[in-house]
Amino acid sequence: MEQKLLVGAVAGVIGTSCIFPLDMVKTRLQSSGQPGQPNYGGVLGCVKHILKNEGIAGFYRGLIPNLIGVTPEKAIKLAVNEKVREMLEDEDGNIALMHEVLAGGSAGLCQVVATNPMEIVKLRCQLQSTLPAAERVSTMQVVSKLGLSGLYRGAPATLARDVPYSMIFFPTYANVKKWLEDPETGETNIFQNLGSGTCAGMAAAGLMTPCDVVKTRFQMQGGRERYGSLSNCAILTLKNEGPLAFYKGAIPRMVTQGPLFGIALAAFELQKWYMISCQTKAE
Repeated sequence: MEQKLLVGAVAGVIGTSCIFPLDMVKTRLQSSGQPGQPNYGGVLGCVKHILKNEGIAGFYRGLIPNLIGVTPEKAIKLAVNEKVREMLEDEDGNIALMHEVLAGGSAGLCQVVATNPMEIVKLRCQLQSTLPAAERVSTMQVVSKLGLSGLYRGAPATLARDVPYSMIFFPTYANVKKWLEDPETGETNIFQNLGSGTCAGMAAAGLMTPCDVVKTRFQMQGGRERYGSLSNCAILTLKNEGPLAFYKGAIPRMVTQGPLFGIALAAFELQKWYMISCQTKAE
């Protein structure tokens, strides 16, 4: 289990570092239209706005706390899914679809311990430049102001997003990977692993975008005071902006999550292969 945690952590850091600018665009789009937040007019408008007003560095605001949080988050997510799958496999290594869904759901449930603090700090850092200069604070000030209880603000929304996300993602990944594997050896190469993870990540991200929009708006600065509850946040969003508001940032989110999990799972599988090879040689 320890090795799975380590491999998952490394995979998460690699994937997150590669796609963080897209995640920044996604967060800005989902917060647009809220009091004090600009309207960007779409993905390209958002990219141009960040580049003009903040430069290249603006796309990486909040990366460090995200990397600190993604290490345990991805470690837990990938390792728990792998472990539960192993427990539910039959003697021939086969696993039923419902058991794949259960393993994914277990991973999504466990990861929220690390995900919620990481997400709330990350998104508040990503939105600092949209605040008046007098209200902007550092990462450590964000953490200090939130406190322990604040770091878990909006946790039900994170659970509502991440548990079904993992229930969709992991079975999709496993079955696409199985479809692409070599019929003789039953193996896949790094590009097939990358493609499987990307397809699964994009599908799950697109389907769970509404939950992500509600979570982002409730966890952003002033969100709890503005909405009072997660359900009221969803109701007011629907009333004021219509159903399409729940899909703000859907394309950047899909383009972000697809490569993120594609890269992370390709790295995960590569590291597993390396460790198994080393163990085989040692024996």
